[in-house]
Amino acid sequence: MALDPQVKAILDQMASLPRFEELSVADARKQTIERAAAGRLPTLPVASVVNRTVPGPGGDLPVRIYTPNGSGPFPLMVFFHGSGFVVCNLDTHDGTCRNLCSAAGCVVVSVDYRLAPENKFPAGVDDCYQATKWAAAHAWELNANSARIVVAGDSAGGNLAAVVALMVRDQGGPALRGQLMIYPVTDYYKPGHPSYVDNAEGYGLTAAGMRWFWGHYLNDEAEADNPYVSPLRAANLRGLPPALIITAEYDVLRDEGERYGQRLAEAGVPTRVTRYDGMHHGFFQMYGLVDKAKQALEEVAAWLKERFT
Repeated sequence: MALDPQVKAILDQMASLPRFEELSVADARKQTIERAAAGRLPTLPVASVVNRTVPGPGGDLPVRIYTPNGSGPFPLMVFFHGSGFVVCNLDTHDGTCRNLCSAAGCVVVSVDYRLAPENKFPAGVDDCYQATKWAAAHAWELNANSARIVVAGDSAGGNLAAVVALMVRDQGGPALRGQLMIYPVTDYYKPGHPSYVDNAEGYGLTAAGMRWFWGHYLNDEAEADNPYVSPLRAANLRGLPPALIITAEYDVLRDEGERYGQRLAEAGVPTRVTRYDGMHHGFFQMYGLVDKAKQALEEVAAWLKERFT
């Protein structure tokens, strides 16, 4: 279908901004953080938000813990923010985490993993896996239930959710009830998928931008075949937790997300893939501004409640 008018209005406002691939890392981060602060949207209510650090592979690892209203113990989500592995932080995804916490009725532990290029692969992966193990081991401190855990993330964070699910399977726990991936990165940009051509320009995240992100994340292109880099390239996807994958029609990452869902299903993993037509990469964060963001949050919350039951 045509680009959604609400999305088109947002993209028109963004058209004058420099693109990531035109900026230094420092300037790309500054632009991302300033845009997030200036465009802060209404969020659903939560009971509390607490910042703390937990032990990580590289030292103290910052996390932000969201607790819903009601009495626990609550289900538990470990959330990894999008960023292209390079630019975002806890604040850029604060609204998303508040909405997930409230809508799904779960504690959310948002992880401020180390970013590239200062900390290339596998630093962020190791942080996210360690944070997941910590959250499971300390669920009681969070008024959460260690038997009802999902991992989740958007974009690069969706990649990290998929990778942590693989690591949990490969390395023996903690047990997961599900993996939520919102327009995830699942494959390296070479040789690429058709949506890299179809949506290369004009929809916010560009194909050139993804190449810029990948160039900062990897130590060497040879790492692209590592399943903890490109989960779509994993030889075996059996034994993974049930998955929900959200994709957007006008997104360079659309096809690799949908192909990952297909491969999960072929491996016997209960999987749902929902494409939101007319949407672009990033629409899920636009709750209160884009109608289909609300629809997507409702779908995600319903799926999470099924997984938590």
